[in-house]
Amino acid sequence: MKPRDALELFALAAVWGGSFIFMRLGAGEFGALPLSCLRVAGAAIVLLPLLAWRREWAELRAHWKPILLVGITNSAFPFACFAYAALTISAGLSAIFNAAAPLFGAVVAWLWWHDRLSAARVAGLLIGFAGVLGLAVGRASVEPGADATATGLAVLACIAGSLSYGFSANFTKRHLTGVKPLAVAAGSQLAAALVLALPAWWAWPTVAPGTAAWLTVAALAIACTGFAYVMYFRLIAHIGPANAITVTFLVPAFALAWGALFLGERPTAAMLAGCAVILAGTSLATGLLPLRRRKRVR
Repeated sequence: MKPRDALELFALAAVWGGSFIFMRLGAGEFGALPLSCLRVAGAAIVLLPLLAWRREWAELRAHWKPILLVGITNSAFPFACFAYAALTISAGLSAIFNAAAPLFGAVVAWLWWHDRLSAARVAGLLIGFAGVLGLAVGRASVEPGADATATGLAVLACIAGSLSYGFSANFTKRHLTGVKPLAVAAGSQLAAALVLALPAWWAWPTVAPGTAAWLTVAALAIACTGFAYVMYFRLIAHIGPANAITVTFLVPAFALAWGALFLGERPTAAMLAGCAVILAGTSLATGLLPLRRRKRVR
């Protein structure tokens, strides 16, 4: 991985770390489906004019079928899953479960492409996932609410969303390699908006959301979705899906940092240790910290 790609990976993790806080703030007033629909619709409104300005509509028309599926598996479905989870569990816990996406991505690549994982990459994935589990055990207590099944369903929704991300990263690599990242980002958000439009209309809240909730949607749509997905699809094109999806290893660390900065949540020593483990695992999994083989002395 080139230094520029590594920097973009960390920038994307920082933006997506903030998205879990925004979902937590907005889901209560909008609901999961309306929030997700507004998120992708706003991103499409931002990205489609850029697509027209760069004269890349031909890319979208030529590859609209795979882009449609990416819109469903990489936006509509996982966004709805995590927005639903945000109604019940904390932003940090959602981000922690989201960090399982690279594991699913590696399994999908192994089953689909028969991709061989080097010892360093396997070690990195295991270390990173161990850090995720450590954070989950040390910080995130899953307590049932009024409905004893609500928290369990929220956790299952997070896992389903992470699995969808893992599939989508591999599908994008196989069917959309070489397609302009802006065409994939804009087209997938438009497709997701169309898919979610009717369910969002059906679930629209009876009480009008406040100004703060609308500002949350704007942040989700413009920064955390529109521009973030341009970076994400560009990373897939440059470093491959298995490396690009490891951005989710870094997201919990940023989600905890933003929570401490903006919500007054103080990270414990266990949280910081878990974040360090995740960073170490991500470095191994993406090749940022390669393991050198010892030469045999004859």
